[in-house]
Amino acid sequence: MTAMRILLLNDLHDPRIGSSVRLCYQLARQFAAAGHVAEIVSTTEQAADSTPVEIEGVRVHRLHSAYNPRWRSWVSLDNPRVREPLARIYREFRPDIVHAHLIHTHLSYAALTQARAAGAAVLFTAHDVMTFCHQKLTCFHGGPEQRGELRDYRAYWQKCLPCQRLRWNPMRNRAIRRVLERDVQRISAVSHELARALAENRIRVDRVLHNALEPQARPVSAEAVDRFRRERGLEGMQLIAMGGRLHEQKGVFQLLEMLQRLAGRFPQLRLLVLGKRDVYEREFAQRARELGVAERIVATGWLEGEELQAALEAVDVFVTPSICFDTFGMVNLEAMEHAKPVVATIFGGSPEVVEDGVSGLIRNPFDVEAFSQAIAELLSDPSRAREYGQAGQVRLHNRFRIERLAAECLEEYQRARGS
Repeated sequence: MTAMRILLLNDLHDPRIGSSVRLCYQLARQFAAAGHVAEIVSTTEQAADSTPVEIEGVRVHRLHSAYNPRWRSWVSLDNPRVREPLARIYREFRPDIVHAHLIHTHLSYAALTQARAAGAAVLFTAHDVMTFCHQKLTCFHGGPEQRGELRDYRAYWQKCLPCQRLRWNPMRNRAIRRVLERDVQRISAVSHELARALAENRIRVDRVLHNALEPQARPVSAEAVDRFRRERGLEGMQLIAMGGRLHEQKGVFQLLEMLQRLAGRFPQLRLLVLGKRDVYEREFAQRARELGVAERIVATGWLEGEELQAALEAVDVFVTPSICFDTFGMVNLEAMEHAKPVVATIFGGSPEVVEDGVSGLIRNPFDVEAFSQAIAELLSDPSRAREYGQAGQVRLHNRFRIERLAAECLEEYQRARGS
């Protein structure tokens, strides 16, 4: 394969704060190892940081962009703050490929039009629903009134205007579709369910490219796991955990109710909340106290590196009870890497990652009793939990490794250049 010059676009530049940006760094390293030249174009809200920098061995061009997010539905179409610096990067780097991953806040969809005008083959991967939804998709399932069983993925004014009010841009979705149809050769989605949602909003998807994970350089030590438990008073405890961004749409309130149901059956049970402690204290701690489970919760704060790996290794059952459209659920892969069984939401892409009854269990988080029972089944049957965890680890290595995704992306690049 002829060497290519590849630019990956992502609004975020810090690999610690989002799965799509971590993926960009992993892909860039894979492309470089295959003999290509790969760099990342990103943004920063700090003007002093708007300089090229090397992060995790990858050259990153950070463009300055800062504005009130209430204007995102307009600025996301064409951000004048990044237009000229981005054009300069296109001229100087001369990319064969521009692959956009996350551009709906700062880089904007105009970046795709600019890339096409610069002579590059243009690809777009949808990591979320924001090609047609102004925010996280939360209305599609009908909520508790419909027991989460509705599947209305379409965006239309009767639904979107009451949700967004003055932030709603009636021309936004049509403008995005026009750019994708005119300027993008290949469009992919990170899950089949996301592809279905995009199709229902008249956005074509040429291929599903499931997300992937770069294996840890070395396994976490038993000493690190013991230290993690000891420092938090968790020796001898059964542990369930959730991780990532803490928000009510991630099912935190439902999980607290599940913990209340499980407490009587499992007196040594503790819940690890692997996310920002201040968010937990501000948004969820009061509800935990009301339910009488506050003493069973360990809010670890944001963990990284070996400490995060030790936390995942210490867990008995990992849970992802999201009640929003969780497009893929990278945290599921992180748990599977440590051979942990996962009880995951039915919403979004998790059922494509966690194989129900094989590597974990898939349940509706609006059915708190059923979700709780699934967790209880694995806590009370360690051999079954271990079997599911090992199956998940095998599934990860067979289907969700970064090498597979990089190879599929390169196939898509060749198709785009030939179209």
